[in-house]
Amino acid sequence: MQVSLASERLLADLLKARTGQELPDNRRWRIGSALSGLCREYGITSIDQLIATFSPTRQTTLARQMVEALLNNETYFYRDRAFFDHLVGQVLPGLAEARAETRTLTIWSVGCSTGQEALTLAMIFASQEARWAGWTISILGTDVSGSVIEVARKGCYTPFQIQRGLAMGEMIKWFEETPQGWRVRERLRRMTRFEEHNLLDPLPTLPGGQSPTFDVVLCRNVLLYFDAETRERAFTRVANALAADGWLMLGAGETTHGLTDRLAPERGAPGFFRHTKVARRTRAA
Repeated sequence: MQVSLASERLLADLLKARTGQELPDNRRWRIGSALSGLCREYGITSIDQLIATFSPTRQTTLARQMVEALLNNETYFYRDRAFFDHLVGQVLPGLAEARAETRTLTIWSVGCSTGQEALTLAMIFASQEARWAGWTISILGTDVSGSVIEVARKGCYTPFQIQRGLAMGEMIKWFEETPQGWRVRERLRRMTRFEEHNLLDPLPTLPGGQSPTFDVVLCRNVLLYFDAETRERAFTRVANALAADGWLMLGAGETTHGLTDRLAPERGAPGFFRHTKVARRTRAA
């Protein structure tokens, strides 16, 4: 579908204002395909007509729908499995030792999309039942898109979604087949909760007014479409939420270099970052 330059600019401004994400020229080819479904829903024949029906200065359902349609919600179970292997083999054993007294772990999956990443984490803990018996494991998944959070809360996936990243045995063990799709079992659901949230906003406080602190934060491929200034703000939010000895997992090829002095790569652990003082101690050791 053809889109005028003025409409492209308006959509880019709308996306940036509401999510912090950029819509550079080399990604604007997506606009037509991303919004074609909304055009059909509203009985409109062009993107320009669609945009003419709303005011960008007001919170409207249509504006929200357009923003969510432009977001990249790509995800699947055990995405980049080597990262999860390192989490299981190196990160979690150290945290288990450090948290032996409280027997509590709290994990944040940023940009969780339809929930597969958070549920992957839940599968990891559930598959090591004896190791984590008596522990309280809390996994929070957040995303700026309310529509994907609704899917994550339902925890029901299509055959295509369930087969991406899971072997047949895992599918049967952790999900049950229903007429509506493959529904996550209660065992995993108890460990996870999903909330609509923008990474650039402060996290909601816990009962009692305290800010949450996370032992592990997964923020993978969330910052790809932020400009440098917005990435700096995002890393500040993450650093504030991360426990002093906590771990940050970024996507393959992502880095904190030149964007924050509070988080640094962990030696021998590609994709993993810690508070700078902790990372420096590891390097010295």
